[in-house]
Amino acid sequence: MSESDASVQAVESLSLEQLTTLLQQIFERHGTSHTVARVLADNCARAQRDGSYSHGVFRIPGYLSSLASRWVDGQASPQVEDVASGFIRVDAANGFAQPALAAARGLLVEKARSAGIAVLAIRNSHHFAALWPDVEPFAEEGLVALSVVNSMTCVVPHGAQKPLFGTNPIAFAAPRADDHPIVFDLATSAIAHGDVQIAARKGHELPAGMGVDRRGEPTQDPKAILDGGALLPFGGHKGSALSMMVELLAAALTGGNFSFEFDWSKHPGAQTPWTGQLLIVIDPSKSGGNSFAGRSAELVRQMHAVGLERLPGDRRFKTRAQSLEHGIPLAIDELAKLRALAQ
Repeated sequence: MSESDASVQAVESLSLEQLTTLLQQIFERHGTSHTVARVLADNCARAQRDGSYSHGVFRIPGYLSSLASRWVDGQASPQVEDVASGFIRVDAANGFAQPALAAARGLLVEKARSAGIAVLAIRNSHHFAALWPDVEPFAEEGLVALSVVNSMTCVVPHGAQKPLFGTNPIAFAAPRADDHPIVFDLATSAIAHGDVQIAARKGHELPAGMGVDRRGEPTQDPKAILDGGALLPFGGHKGSALSMMVELLAAALTGGNFSFEFDWSKHPGAQTPWTGQLLIVIDPSKSGGNSFAGRSAELVRQMHAVGLERLPGDRRFKTRAQSLEHGIPLAIDELAKLRALAQ
């Protein structure tokens, strides 16, 4: 739902707490533990609050479908393994990745501050959400964070004929003095899979260069991409190389599945990719140089000085401020469906 869509529909606005509580009730009603429900609801509600609509309440049916299919374990208890001074492994136990991160987060921050850098390798996990909420909280604590996660096969490598990679996003967050942190989250595909789904639902055509149909022919029809077609990497061989890097870091290094290695054919309705995630957290205070947050602010000032009007993430922070003041707008019919799912 875009801001213009919200303006012409009958809407009801909820606070972040109200939306989070509603989503938590939905997750628990459909089979997750209280802990898992709380983490997923917080993640999903914050995405909706900040205008990341393709990863907000839009994702709820997909979550529930995967849970109903028994493809993912909503009761899973992640196992945290402290394996080295700067390395943590987590077996998500075929559960969601966000609760696995939450279980290891305190130890990850402790190790990053002690060693200057720490790595968290999550395997056997399902990640179905925006990636920026995973890294932004670290920047709010003065740390630098980078995360990658692979997904299900839906992207054709540059120069190939068939899909192999996932959308394989990369998220980065860094503190900035006297302002919001610098945060970006980008898919290595030309467009995020969720945005293709939204375009298909609304009957919108996509820009050229986003994907191909089932015959491998270029198409701007999102339904053709979803019906046996595939996405393309952004920037040709450059995006393809980054997507390959994400496969290696998120799957090969963590012990998770590559995007092409899992088979969900026996779980009709499964939508959450069963892969892996890697996070790298750095304590910039260990560099011994000038204040990193101050240097970040100076870089942004210089970017604005040469004519840049908007940084990655600015739209999210603007939408967040509006949501905090006026509430998170949800279409009445959409909200009614959510409330029915919570019963």
